[in-house]
Amino acid sequence: MADTNILKHLPLTEATYYILLALVTPKHGYAVMQDAEDISQGTIRLAPGTLYGAFSTLENNELISMVGKEGRRKIYQITETGIRVLLGQIQRMEIMLQSAAKNFDLWQERTAEEESHD
Repeated sequence: MADTNILKHLPLTEATYYILLALVTPKHGYAVMQDAEDISQGTIRLAPGTLYGAFSTLENNELISMVGKEGRRKIYQITETGIRVLLGQIQRMEIMLQSAAKNFDLWQERTAEEESHD
């Protein structure tokens, strides 16, 4: 993950993470809003203003691109750079989870020892 082109985009906001994840397959904005909510198990609900502001930023940063139109709807998809950024974020989250598990285990062990001495 040492690629500075990738690192400059990290960490991703939670909304951006789910937008990029939803755009692994091409879709229009409304479908992205639905997918983000589904993928996040309801923890993320994107308002249209948030989504289209994010689309603009992500497109300017070349993390997504418009790949077509369906009537007035623009279809977007994640780019190769976007995939690398998404994978970088996933790697960051894996490190966070491993650290949390390790430190929580240490805390539980310490707490159990303290309780056994009482």
